[in-house]
Amino acid sequence: MKNADVLIIGGGVAGLTAAVDLASKGIQVVVVEKKTYPRHKVCGEYVSNEVKPYLEQLGMNFTTLSLPEINTLQLTTQQGKAISVKLPLGGFGVSRYTLDNQLYQLAMRNKVEFVFSTVTAVDFQGGEFEVSLASKSMIKAKVVLGAFGKRSNLDERFQLKSRHQKSPWLGVKCHYHYDGHPKNLVSLHNFQGGYAGLSQVEEGVLNLCYLVRYDSFKRVGDIHEFNRQVLSRNPYLKQFLENARPIFDQPLSIAQISFGKKLSIADHMLMCGDSAGMIHPLCGNGMAMAVHAAKMASEQVVYFLKDQIIDRNEMENAYQKQWDKHFKKRIWLGGQLQRIMLHTGWFNFGMQSIANSKPMLQTLIKRTHGNPILS
Repeated sequence: MKNADVLIIGGGVAGLTAAVDLASKGIQVVVVEKKTYPRHKVCGEYVSNEVKPYLEQLGMNFTTLSLPEINTLQLTTQQGKAISVKLPLGGFGVSRYTLDNQLYQLAMRNKVEFVFSTVTAVDFQGGEFEVSLASKSMIKAKVVLGAFGKRSNLDERFQLKSRHQKSPWLGVKCHYHYDGHPKNLVSLHNFQGGYAGLSQVEEGVLNLCYLVRYDSFKRVGDIHEFNRQVLSRNPYLKQFLENARPIFDQPLSIAQISFGKKLSIADHMLMCGDSAGMIHPLCGNGMAMAVHAAKMASEQVVYFLKDQIIDRNEMENAYQKQWDKHFKKRIWLGGQLQRIMLHTGWFNFGMQSIANSKPMLQTLIKRTHGNPILS
């Protein structure tokens, strides 16, 4: 049986960030992840600058990646109305293929151990965890962080939603070659039943990622036909799809995406990133929130394991308070914005109002984003 100070379930942005942070402070970390790196994931691939200083302090070297700097947000309606505003903090575009792999390499340099398998059970007894894997092995750990992302068999066990409850959301992503989209722009485009984001990542590649209600998608049933019949009703998306050249052989998709209420503490596990709660993609802040949550969890784990100034209950309560302080209102507001975005009539009315008051839109952006964080 393997032993660890901290076991992290999931090697996405949140799990990898926490692994690097903890290992850099001399804590023994094991990450259990299903698939090896690098690989693509369904994701908007825009990261707010609020977490850039912290990632740089962890050892990320952004200068070598030549990432596009994004400072402008554009919104469009199906009728072709558009509005653009400056982003208060701005951000950068980076694919999950590159970001996850960079964090993985950084974790390896900090001597994080990776086990590529699936977690089947987590049991907390006598003040420590026993984590069972699909490979029939077991790992003991003093602390477990849950960073298993948008959808997992563990999510069904530990979260509030019923395992039989179906989530109505489908996410689709593809990379393209396209010269008609400014590299400093992240754009969100409304269509019937969903919305799509466009932004550039490394090497001049443009990422299209959209979220759609599955009941809208299944009427067509094929991604290429859905793009042609539904997305293309928005003139901005129509122009893009007619002129862009796809890089992937086939688009990536993920079904059963849940925006339901989740727990930030579950059976003494600290939940990070999408495992604790997802902000709606139209807010463009999911990856930044994952990084920030990993930082907060790491701080409390260090106080508990290394500094020994708090006990487990104090660690859990402190993390819960920090999570609520930084994310609870942002996730709620993101949900309200998504409801408006997906109701075509309301969205068109809202766009008319916002067009006459850009400060209103900038205020909404500020309330779904945080301030720059440092270690």
